[in-house]
Amino acid sequence: MEACGASEAGSTPAMRPMIGEAKGMRDFPPAEQIGREQLIGSLKQVFESFGFRPLDTPALERFEVLSAKYAGGDDILNETFSLKDRGERVLGLRYDLTVPLARFIAQNPQLKFPFKRYQISKVWRDGPMGLGRCREFWQCDIDAVGSSSMKADAEILAIASNVFQQLGLDVEIRVSNRKLLNAILDFLNITDKNAAILIIDKLEKIDESRFIKEFQEKGFSRTTAEGILEFFRNLPQGNQEKLDYLAKILKSQEGFEELKELLKIIDAYNVKVAIKPELARGLSYYTSTIFEVFSTKGKITSSVAGGGRYDSMIGNFMGSKIEVPAVGISFGLDRIYDALVDLKKLIPKETNTKVFVIPIGTDTESIGISQKLRAAGIPTETDISGKGLSKNLNYANSLGIPFVIFAGKQELESGKLKLRDMASGKEELKTIADIIKSLK
Repeated sequence: MEACGASEAGSTPAMRPMIGEAKGMRDFPPAEQIGREQLIGSLKQVFESFGFRPLDTPALERFEVLSAKYAGGDDILNETFSLKDRGERVLGLRYDLTVPLARFIAQNPQLKFPFKRYQISKVWRDGPMGLGRCREFWQCDIDAVGSSSMKADAEILAIASNVFQQLGLDVEIRVSNRKLLNAILDFLNITDKNAAILIIDKLEKIDESRFIKEFQEKGFSRTTAEGILEFFRNLPQGNQEKLDYLAKILKSQEGFEELKELLKIIDAYNVKVAIKPELARGLSYYTSTIFEVFSTKGKITSSVAGGGRYDSMIGNFMGSKIEVPAVGISFGLDRIYDALVDLKKLIPKETNTKVFVIPIGTDTESIGISQKLRAAGIPTETDISGKGLSKNLNYANSLGIPFVIFAGKQELESGKLKLRDMASGKEELKTIADIIKSLK
């Protein structure tokens, strides 16, 4: 896994910073991009198996859309890239795919609900950089708009479970509820809930002293910070034990009941989750269910997906008091890719080409052979540089192309071409029809 941006310390006169990529951005060479597209294909297959449809939205949004009070909140707004167009209109690069979806729904009242969409696109955040943390990154989102039932939330969790099962990644799905968390904060006599939630969201990411210090920096007393920490540290471990305990101490039961219903439905999907009341996900637009998925094996143990229910945002975009319920999850493509590579579940390769045709004084004929192979659905390359036999073999070998065809005049006259398996070195004379049959 790489840190983002060109390294000035590693630059040379031949590669000056001015010709490197922008800070916080990454190039994806073919060896990585092929695997990423394979991953995207797997995600799409699962999404569409549940009836979700593709949507695309502009990278640039009006800044007033991104900065609206019902969007991502002050913390994320501070990381928003902004610019002006020639008309002096202020624009911003989208920092997630949820706000553009809300804007799209608000602009298209004719849509039939539930509207189930997925979007796989780039987003940008001008925040701190580090190992695996870039300023430009991909998100893969699915959202169901128009259903207030916990059935929609359960389906989202079932999709997440199916995705990681198919990819072969061991994960833990953690679930909470924003209403439940608010009820806990009421129990703890916390009035500035938004400030508290942003810090509670970091509970497993920072040590206890830092946790307390951040509360104090927001104006909370040390005693209050220690009380919050003690409450969450001392919660029972099992799901049912947590539910039983919270049922006894909380006055507001709405979030509690929603969580109980959700657990009952996802049991039908045979999806296992861990209840984590402290799970907050800092974005201010979440209104009910919250979930986050963590990789549990390998070097990458951070969040690989997360989301929740946001029932107020779209209605606010419409300027309406009518609530438009919505729930969704975002998959972190970059982290999932890195996790798969780390665990050798995905092996990077330089090309998708399956066979390389080497012309030996038969340039025109080799083009025809290549066209027949492509027409049969076999990714094929042929020499376009006029290289000799050994250089063409070296080229095919360097890219890991598994098969080579030698197309000499003698082979063409006999009606059989020499096919070499590059892994074993074995060679056979075959007709084009037989080659197509064996390679497919």
